[in-house]
Amino acid sequence: MSGASSVRRGSLSVIAAPSGAGKTSLVKAVLDRDPSLRVSISHTTRKPRPHERDGEHYHFVTVDEFKRLVDAREFLEHAQVFDNFYGTSRGSVEALRKAGHDVILEIDWQGAQQIRKAVPDCQTIFILPPSRRSLEERLRNRKTDSEEVIQRRLRDSITDMSHYAEFDRVIVNDRFEDAVSQLLGLLRGGAGFEATRPALGPLIKDLLG
Repeated sequence: MSGASSVRRGSLSVIAAPSGAGKTSLVKAVLDRDPSLRVSISHTTRKPRPHERDGEHYHFVTVDEFKRLVDAREFLEHAQVFDNFYGTSRGSVEALRKAGHDVILEIDWQGAQQIRKAVPDCQTIFILPPSRRSLEERLRNRKTDSEEVIQRRLRDSITDMSHYAEFDRVIVNDRFEDAVSQLLGLLRGGAGFEATRPALGPLIKDLLG
């Protein structure tokens, strides 16, 4: 006989990365491979991109509405990224976990710091690119940003990457399929890929310059 009390509480995994490291593609790939995973849909004040739909990619809200939600303590974490605000709904994450779903949060390192304090049982995973050159190529290949924006994103990415050691695990997105398998393993309770492993040393030196 099953009841609400017998449902396993879902896990919470926080995934962060610098812009251009391929986080969004990795998360999409693990969701395709394991449909039982859920992504918490963030609130944002930025304008939707052409392919994005409200309630599917983000909850798009005004700055005033965002501030109201902050004041009402509706967010587990919130941050300003570039010129926009992003936040994670406390209620929706809790409802998903209570229903037994393993939940993924795609946020930045600032948000991860807040989540770590608010939800001590979360797992935090940072995604790194395989080189600084690769990161710049990925940012340029988007062909959506001006040179000024690309340079700012590169500077901000270096700042983001300097926080890698605050995370439990680090995955290097070099060969995409390998990175997908590694991420899926961690989301399913696997071990390894500690942020403190010495093998990351040369890569960190290259990325942070």
